[in-house]
Amino acid sequence: MKKSLLALAALGAFAGAAHAQSSVTLYGIIDEGFNINTNSGGKHLYNLSSGVLQGSRWGLRGAEDLGGGLKAVFVLENGFDVNTGKLGQGGLMFGRQAYVGLSSSQYGSVTLGRQYDSVVDYVGPLEVGDQWGGYIAAHPGDLDNFNNAYRTNNTIKYTSANYAGLTFGGTYSFGGTAGNFTQNQIWSLGAGYSNGPLTLGVGYLNARTPSNTGGLFGNNTSSSTASAVTTPVYSGFVNANTYQVIGAGGAYTFGAATFGLTYSNVSFRDLGANGATIYRQGENATFNNVEANFKYQFTPALLAGFAFDYTDGNSVALKNGTSNDGSKYYQYSLGTDYFLSKRTDVYLVGVYQHASGTNSLNDPAVAAINGLSASSNDNVFTARIGIRHKF
Repeated sequence: MKKSLLALAALGAFAGAAHAQSSVTLYGIIDEGFNINTNSGGKHLYNLSSGVLQGSRWGLRGAEDLGGGLKAVFVLENGFDVNTGKLGQGGLMFGRQAYVGLSSSQYGSVTLGRQYDSVVDYVGPLEVGDQWGGYIAAHPGDLDNFNNAYRTNNTIKYTSANYAGLTFGGTYSFGGTAGNFTQNQIWSLGAGYSNGPLTLGVGYLNARTPSNTGGLFGNNTSSSTASAVTTPVYSGFVNANTYQVIGAGGAYTFGAATFGLTYSNVSFRDLGANGATIYRQGENATFNNVEANFKYQFTPALLAGFAFDYTDGNSVALKNGTSNDGSKYYQYSLGTDYFLSKRTDVYLVGVYQHASGTNSLNDPAVAAINGLSASSNDNVFTARIGIRHKF
């Protein structure tokens, strides 16, 4: 009798496990290549670097079926440097993503943790940096975060189900500062539409006190202080009270050709409200960015692309009564990607940038390709040949 009861209990446990189906997937990307930079702080640079086309990473993704179309889901995703083995995202263990939540096939998902904002989700995929160009082809300094330079901590995120090609969502990040509910808070909204040859996306991002520890620009580090924004494109503006991005983009495919366009309006609002500044208190620094891109799929294994990006910064009044007339950046990107298999490809990307005007530090603008040390003058060219493997 005891043996029969034990067997029945074991069978019941097995049946329960079979009903609540669970899965855990280990995945990753290794991206490595050789670079040439014609002006890295005034000198030529030849080096290997990791994660340009896509950030090198490994992750765990899991789901448990709870019944009735509801699932428990999680993602833990680590970034790393292939050349040194060090952690990415400022030394964070799971610096790319770390979240858990519930997902419904009918109503969408709600997740909590370290996640991507809505501009990254809905507009970012339409810029060339998220396609064949990598971060070196992103907008100068990734000033609009289309290329996901900055992630959000302490975030509640909603993502809708897919309604005939339409998706939408939003995020809210708690600042976590006692007695000041709005300090370091981040919120975003976005929507996307994809049907046949047409893809559209819009997004909005608002980050308070972004340069603080725990603010948006300080979320990429494991240290006790906020990581410094080093790009001269906007490092002189990060002491603003609010960082705001309005973005939109679209793409249309004609046979093997795809034409794309993105736009962003980026504002650093109320300069000097969150630290010392050379600018008149309360001024706003604004950038408008437009990118036009083109991709042609010669064969299922071979594609090539071209993109032009233009960034225009406004005039900002200084404390001394003069003004910074703003900066302009002209960027041209060209690339090709050849897939040796479904999981392995080799690629070549070249980016040229020219700068003019006065940058955020009130100095003559210098070329500043995203992710690289700024040039010592107004021109720079970089090229990369790389290999990417997905697993």
